[in-house]
Amino acid sequence: MATLLPLVGIVLLFWLFIIRPQSRRQKELRNMQSSLSVEDEVMLTSGVYATVRSVEDDHVKVEIAEGVVIKVARGAIGNKIAQDVDEVDDERVETDTDNKPGVIADGPEEN
Repeated sequence: MATLLPLVGIVLLFWLFIIRPQSRRQKELRNMQSSLSVEDEVMLTSGVYATVRSVEDDHVKVEIAEGVVIKVARGAIGNKIAQDVDEVDDERVETDTDNKPGVIADGPEEN
């Protein structure tokens, strides 16, 4: 009986650290794939970013470029891209050109 205790412990650790987290990730992926809706930004498992245009039973039509819609299996959707509400406008981002490294502010000007 004492010889089975280490074996049971190893099986328990294997289940706790490998099987359980993998099952949880698969369940989350299935839930995400089943909750897709039109206009969702997604990334396919191949790394291609796309916008969902229509959702059907076992496949999804996604737009990968303007006017280019492809039909992919629902399982090809790797993850949904979160839409940030507080996106930074490009106009608000300013670069400071006065303090460039290696430029002397009061030095002689070169023409």
